[in-house]
Amino acid sequence: WTDSIARGALPHTKPTRPQGVERNIVVTVRDWLTEKHYLHDLISTDRRNPTVNAYGPLYGAAEFSTDAIPVLDPVKNVSWSFKGTVKEGTSYARASHAKAKPVMPSAYWGNEVIWNSKINAHNPMFDADGLVWFTARGRNAKNPSYCSKGSSHPSAALTPLRKSGRQLAVYDPKTKKYTLADTCFGTHHLQFGYGKNSGILYTSGGRSVFGWLDAKKFLKTGDAAASQGWSAMVLDINGNGKRDEGYVGAKGKVDPTRDKRINAGFYAVMPNPVDGSIWGTAGVFGGRGKVVRLDPGANPPATMLAEVYNVPKPGFGPRGGDIDSQGVVWVSLGSGHMGSFDRRKCKGPLNGPTATGDHCPEGWAFHQYPGPGFKGIGANSAESSYYSWVDQHNTFGLGKDVPMSTGNLNDGLIALKDGKMITLRVPYPMGFYAKGFDGRIDDPNGGWKGRGLWTTSGDRTPWFMEGGKGSKPLVVHFQIRPDPLAK
Repeated sequence: WTDSIARGALPHTKPTRPQGVERNIVVTVRDWLTEKHYLHDLISTDRRNPTVNAYGPLYGAAEFSTDAIPVLDPVKNVSWSFKGTVKEGTSYARASHAKAKPVMPSAYWGNEVIWNSKINAHNPMFDADGLVWFTARGRNAKNPSYCSKGSSHPSAALTPLRKSGRQLAVYDPKTKKYTLADTCFGTHHLQFGYGKNSGILYTSGGRSVFGWLDAKKFLKTGDAAASQGWSAMVLDINGNGKRDEGYVGAKGKVDPTRDKRINAGFYAVMPNPVDGSIWGTAGVFGGRGKVVRLDPGANPPATMLAEVYNVPKPGFGPRGGDIDSQGVVWVSLGSGHMGSFDRRKCKGPLNGPTATGDHCPEGWAFHQYPGPGFKGIGANSAESSYYSWVDQHNTFGLGKDVPMSTGNLNDGLIALKDGKMITLRVPYPMGFYAKGFDGRIDDPNGGWKGRGLWTTSGDRTPWFMEGGKGSKPLVVHFQIRPDPLAK
């Protein structure tokens, strides 16, 4: 391939120039952290109320690379960091990633070990009061006794847990205090609920269980054990409308007289603003790709029930996802599509012995991403989006409930508006690679300058971007003006 490029070969598809509203995009690029570390995610506001933290600092999560949590003030154009903490004796995060010795000398860093994270902060999120929550390690994997078999904890009594690879933490920008919230379940992404559940922080990453923290209760009491809960994912196979203990295990065959557990560890987590359910993507790293709906019921975990909806052809490989204000789920798919699932379109029963995943293909729709595809297999896109997000509050300017995805093979983000894909490209430096983003309204009356999307480069090797060694991770602000020359 490299030899053919050297001989002058060109891509079989000619890149298109920006069209229509794509020509109105304003991209502001800043950098932060250091040239040896990378960012996984950032956060600018509370996605339920995107005026929270208006004009305020942004907070990042550096995953395996460092315990430093970067902060950027976009008004003063200055950045700094503070260190996330762990309990004494905590090891480095996944020794094969953080603090790993090079297999051979790097062309850039030689034999230097450049990563050293213990907190492994993956994803940040603002709450309504301007506190910043992180999925982050605070200790080694072995759980406290209250998580385990024999505990009187309501969740442990039903589904005991021995290990947790990552927990939660919260940072108060006013007091500069960073506090650990120890969870029995593992964490990955996180989102706050709506309405009566607005103080509940829901998480993905629990693998065989789904976990949550009553954040308001934790902040008031400091009692992580009493503030958390988790649940196995159980299908209502017998169709009686409630969860029955004594259900069939995850590896057992379907018994029409008994409920059944499924192992469908969430990757993305999506509280539904319509009905209080929680959705997630599953089957990300193997098995059948799917989205899962959880109904907490009146007394979770004892009343929590699951529904599962497999991704039908031509789609496959869900990763990140989000939900709109109508309860429609949007996911990034490895098949080169943005997928959407609308439960309201399902024609058959949503529970019972046949509701095991393939019972609602009519709920799915597929929207092909832009960009070139592979030859010989019909229309397709090679775009392999990592995550999707829905602009529930028109923070960008394309309209309410516009779904968007990371478009890493398109060097930017991709929005779906009125059935058409719109590419928001970062022209410089080349090689932009995002893993998450959000939108904030700094000034509701400020026109296009008062709102926009925020994202950070999520590539683990920032020195491979245009600019080479010395390049730092980027923070990118996308805005959209009325026309290309608007001031």
